Amino acid sequence: MNFPALALPVLLGAYLLGSIPFAVVVSRAFGLADPRSFGSGNPGATNVLRSGNRLAAALTLVGDAAKGAVAVLLCRALAEPLSLGPAVPAWAGAAAFLGHLYPVFLRFHGGKGVATFLGTLLALVPLVGVATCLLWLVIAALFRYSSAASVACALSAALALTGIASAPGTLAAVCLMSALLLWRHRRNIAQLFAGTESKIGQRTPTNPAPPP
Repeated sequence: MNFPALALPVLLGAYLLGSIPFAVVVSRAFGLADPRSFGSGNPGATNVLRSGNRLAAALTLVGDAAKGAVAVLLCRALAEPLSLGPAVPAWAGAAAFLGHLYPVFLRFHGGKGVATFLGTLLALVPLVGVATCLLWLVIAALFRYSSAASVACALSAALALTGIASAPGTLAAVCLMSALLLWRHRRNIAQLFAGTESKIGQRTPTNPAPPP
């Protein structure tokens, strides 16, 4: 896929936006332990929730989701004046998603990307985004496993977009993000089958954990 010259700085900006570690920033603001030091070691909302502070977890969730949505919406607003073309907003969302997974500010050890994935979907294809968010909530409420809900969202979003018309680049960008989501959850999937996966809100000892 050919991108105009101005797309590169736009995508780089989206990546840097996605690299902002809201889990770490919010935890420090609330005087909480670094989320990389306990539980899964994942700097994301689910692990922040394990600290017991629901407000901090909610703010982390909103911040991580906003990264993907803002990247798409800003790029879409700039697409015409900068002659970026219709495919670049989708890839800006994917760039923000990659920033969350591999943030330059955390030496490329980031989160699983679920909230950023959902925020990107909501901005790209609102109907699919809302349906995917509802699917996550239903599965999480029924089974209390964030990982199971996330895997279901990754698969369903990609499948849903194959059956509807969307802007150029959207399907490819979402399929890439879905594949990376599954890859980032590979250990969680193994733990689900082994019956050792932690449930949402379950507190875990505060000790260092290897990055996912």
